[in-house]
Amino acid sequence: MWIALSGAYGILKGMRDVIKKLALKRSSTIEVLFFYTFLSFVFVLPWTGDAVRIFNGNAHYLALIAVKSFVIYIAWICSFRAIEHLPIGFYGLMDMSRVVITSVLSLMLLGEKMTLDKAIGMVLVLDGLVLVNLTKKGGGEEGIPVRYIVLVLVSCFMNSCSEIFDKWFMRPETGITTGQLQFWYLFFLTAMYFLHIVIKRIHIDWTMLWKNWFIPLLAILFVIGDKCLFIANQTGDVIPITLIKQCAVIVTILGGKIVFKERNIAFKIMCAIVIICGILVGVK
Repeated sequence: MWIALSGAYGILKGMRDVIKKLALKRSSTIEVLFFYTFLSFVFVLPWTGDAVRIFNGNAHYLALIAVKSFVIYIAWICSFRAIEHLPIGFYGLMDMSRVVITSVLSLMLLGEKMTLDKAIGMVLVLDGLVLVNLTKKGGGEEGIPVRYIVLVLVSCFMNSCSEIFDKWFMRPETGITTGQLQFWYLFFLTAMYFLHIVIKRIHIDWTMLWKNWFIPLLAILFVIGDKCLFIANQTGDVIPITLIKQCAVIVTILGGKIVFKERNIAFKIMCAIVIICGILVGVK
């Protein structure tokens, strides 16, 4: 079950990355971030009853959930700015750097074991990433500023930290449900983006809530995807889950070609095949 749920999350993530770029063509980065997060929180309000039960003995976890939210707050600012300026197929490949980061963190912090299959899988994933970066100008993509690649890598590190939090929270001994985690971290995240807007005195166009229909679509896919991921974390290990999630790269590459008419699709598919082979080896 956790394999199917991880795969579903990966597919939905790839779709979200493509839709994020479309949403950013109509609204500013902070508008998309705030409205996307706000609507996601609205969609989980039906779980309020379950969410408030966290105060029955597990309220001390709220501080750690707030830390997870802050990590995502930083990660999304970096990733959205990168998505806005990078070809989405190239972004999808670079985003797979989190495989290595998450694997190292899970070995250090969660005590997961590195098997031979997992190691070979990671090597293949790394080969795919190195291949796309060694080729001149990122696989034929011209004029990619280094600062946006750095933003992707910062986002990958932050998202990897969040993945460790997810697995830790979903351990049976914490007593935290998927609904509680999703509700509270979206509550804190929405508050953080709202404070960002207030403190920086950023003007946002509230009509974008219904004018930019990509934003509610993002929120729906996000809520469903995260529910799948949290359930998967209850039984699956972080390293194989992370490997499976990288099927998102196929969706972003195809989306880049179909929606944005990006070039060098054959090269990107070749890199993705190497990476997918790593995934298959790592989870068998």
